[in-house]
Amino acid sequence: MAGGTGSAHSGPGPILRLLAVLAALHGVGAEEEQRFVGLVEENYVYGNLKHEVNIYVKVFTNSPFLLCMDLARAQEELIDPNYLWIGPDGRRLEGQLHVNLLEPGKLMLLGFKESMSGAYTCALSHQVLETTTQKEREVSETYRFMVYAYREADHTYQVLTRFTTSKCELRANSLFFGELLRVLTNIISDLTCHITKSSYKCHSIRTPKQGLLHELFVRFQVNPFGQGWEEVCKQVPYDCEDVTNMRVQEARDRIEEFFQKQTGVLRHEFQTVPTIHYVENSFSVTPIDSCRPGFGKNNAKHRGCAGCCVVCEPGTYSPDNRVTCQVCLHPRVRMYGARLC
Repeated sequence: MAGGTGSAHSGPGPILRLLAVLAALHGVGAEEEQRFVGLVEENYVYGNLKHEVNIYVKVFTNSPFLLCMDLARAQEELIDPNYLWIGPDGRRLEGQLHVNLLEPGKLMLLGFKESMSGAYTCALSHQVLETTTQKEREVSETYRFMVYAYREADHTYQVLTRFTTSKCELRANSLFFGELLRVLTNIISDLTCHITKSSYKCHSIRTPKQGLLHELFVRFQVNPFGQGWEEVCKQVPYDCEDVTNMRVQEARDRIEEFFQKQTGVLRHEFQTVPTIHYVENSFSVTPIDSCRPGFGKNNAKHRGCAGCCVVCEPGTYSPDNRVTCQVCLHPRVRMYGARLC
């Protein structure tokens, strides 16, 4: 086998065998563990007479109960209470299919969608008995809730790793890079993830102890939207982000394990170090978030859901998987979750 200072004519054979050994050691095609969520905690959100209350509901789930009262009012007796809930479209919510108003003054929104986002108001009226005159008078109070649909961010991972080579002009460098991508793609092929934005660049590095070295800086992204991901989402439409994020995390873990094993394989499987070989501990990974069309991040405005992809508000839109909603200067339709301006 070629040594660490092999010539340009040594060929990529040892390199390809090294990659093949590592791929076999990894154990490609392990069955994926399925995750199911079976517990939903019942919770309540009180109104506030001084300001509107922001609530964030994950798409396709039920909202918490919105209470048409503040905490202080909830501790008091109410005479002849009457509750009137109004939705974002200005219509009464009583009798609509997507709401649960079984308990007085308590509203739950069912199967929440981005189009259901907006202001929900409740007018509470009740009688107050004057102790001196024994007369009744009606008191009205209004509570306002701003309810926003949100999704979990989709995760992509940016990977950087390095390989030592004998020369930057070595033809085997490009052959090695192509074979490396092929092996990595095979490792994650069952996860509907794929390798994107891959590249490499050779740099000359002078070190105090080893002198001048040549290294390949390899970059790529592990993306969850590989071939077949739509079919996976059709099977679990209500938590597709959870499934895709779980799969891309598994892909990222497999790739990290692949590179971690390289040092051991070099020590135990090869008597002579190949021309191109992994630089120990050079693997690094950085998560990159993105949002589905119609959603974006705004941690300053939506502090109650920092890191969430919150539905784009009227006058803004997001046409693709960018991370923020863009302002639309001339919106044709003012709606939540707009994908077009």
